[in-house]
Amino acid sequence: MGSLSCLIFFIIIILPTITASTILFQGFNWESSKKGGWYNSLIKSIPELFAAGITYVWLPPPTQSVSPEGYLPGKLYDLNSSKYGNQDELKALIKALHDKGIQSVADIVINHRTAAKQDGRGIWCIFEGGTDDARLDWGPSFICGDDVTYSDGKGNPDSGEGYPPAPDIDHVNPQVQQELSDWMNWLKTEIGFNGWRFDFVKGYAPQYTKVYMEKTNPTFAVGENWNTDRQAVRDWVNAAGGTVTAFDFATKGVLQDAVQGQLSKLKDSNGGPPGLIGIMPGNAVTFIDNHDTGSTQKIWPFPSDKVMQGYAYILTHPGIPSIFYDHFFDWGLKGEISKLTMIRIRNGIKASSTVRILASDPDLYVAAIDDKVIAKIGPRYDVGNLVPKNFRLATSGNDYAVWEKQ
Repeated sequence: MGSLSCLIFFIIIILPTITASTILFQGFNWESSKKGGWYNSLIKSIPELFAAGITYVWLPPPTQSVSPEGYLPGKLYDLNSSKYGNQDELKALIKALHDKGIQSVADIVINHRTAAKQDGRGIWCIFEGGTDDARLDWGPSFICGDDVTYSDGKGNPDSGEGYPPAPDIDHVNPQVQQELSDWMNWLKTEIGFNGWRFDFVKGYAPQYTKVYMEKTNPTFAVGENWNTDRQAVRDWVNAAGGTVTAFDFATKGVLQDAVQGQLSKLKDSNGGPPGLIGIMPGNAVTFIDNHDTGSTQKIWPFPSDKVMQGYAYILTHPGIPSIFYDHFFDWGLKGEISKLTMIRIRNGIKASSTVRILASDPDLYVAAIDDKVIAKIGPRYDVGNLVPKNFRLATSGNDYAVWEKQ
């Protein structure tokens, strides 16, 4: 084992988790379900993820689903009908991750479910759990009462936003809470998952995310609250109990505008970062793109020629950075991204690290993180005297550079 590998092994496996830099990796894109045997493919990439210092890998929804991508789930205990692979292949992948000290995050899609059968009205609202017993075998009364397309009107009103493509599940129902929690705990004990990525958390009140967090006790969890209002996302985190994290859509939005000649946007009125990392860094998961915003969907993509500026920002700044599969493997950016992750790990940059913004002009942004690392993005080459002489250049690329304190 080389010296670099020894360092990574020590940081990820030997040191307690709390002392290590948490780095999330999204291990799929929108097309992965169509590739045939995604679990068996991803397992081959684990050495590269380990070498990059990844601590958590977010895996796609594992259950039977009407849609191949997994976001219209039905029989939640059926992991053999997934387009990504079967249950044994998933367990083998998770075990291989664990063998390298990398934890796994399940994509939890519980706002809605697709039914297995029609009821007497001809409505698709009879759910099957995928077991021989009655677990997660529900009828129309388990659907939100105001979901008039599918419900029989007996369920509680929806506590969040509606979801027209599939029945909205009534999370106010104690049986729903308990059986979903039991299923998630089964994903932990039987399959080996360590944490959760909660899909579409706007679909139900945050108090129910709190219930699932308390009943399942994940080592890490993040909610998809697609909202660029950082105060609203902070309120959601607090209402959900304060231990769950949230994707920092506010940082993504500001950052992808900023790198297009508006870098002054990266400093708020209080002199700090403008995203969720500026007000709640320990609960913010920063990212450049994911399977929705990028990939083949491209709902809200980061400027493709500025992606490395984005990574230079999120991998040196507070929050928990998330790296997208496409950028790391398909775009050929593995080497550049890995240099940044090693800088983060070497200098112990964490979600709660401090930032001093040294420059925020339209064409230049410079910040010191924990007074150990200085990051620069933007086309202006000359940074003047902003970088002290006791800092050395650690890595650089197109319109970005990072220095480390000696």
